[in-house]
Amino acid sequence: MKSFMASPSTIERKWYVVDATGHTLGRLSSEIASILRGKNKPTFTPHADVGDNVIIINAEKIKVTGKKLEQKIYYNHSGFVGGLKETKLSEMLEKKPTNVITLAVKGMLPKGPLGRQMLKKLFVYAGSEHKHEAQKPELLEIKY
Repeated sequence: MKSFMASPSTIERKWYVVDATGHTLGRLSSEIASILRGKNKPTFTPHADVGDNVIIINAEKIKVTGKKLEQKIYYNHSGFVGGLKETKLSEMLEKKPTNVITLAVKGMLPKGPLGRQMLKKLFVYAGSEHKHEAQKPELLEIKY
């Protein structure tokens, strides 16, 4: 019996919608990363992108525990001397709530071209509306 290795012709992708209202940032992100990678499928192949497309709505209603709102800091560097910028999680949730989830999921995916390809299948929206109705996404309940 040979081990099954997925190829681009054998991959079947689904579309899922996840409502982030009331979910914890890290726990939700790890579940989403697993779906994007394809680890929830029996056809999982480590070197291939076999995951599904995920749409996250209500990203602004995500919650965090502890003192993370004031203590968690996102760093960004322009490349120039003295170009380091710091942004607290509370500021990021006000200005760009979609980036909070995107960065959390990005850190849980593989690094390199495969991880960047997987991240392209993630669509995050701050509100409850999204523009992917034509794909007929299924509602996915995240339980942890």
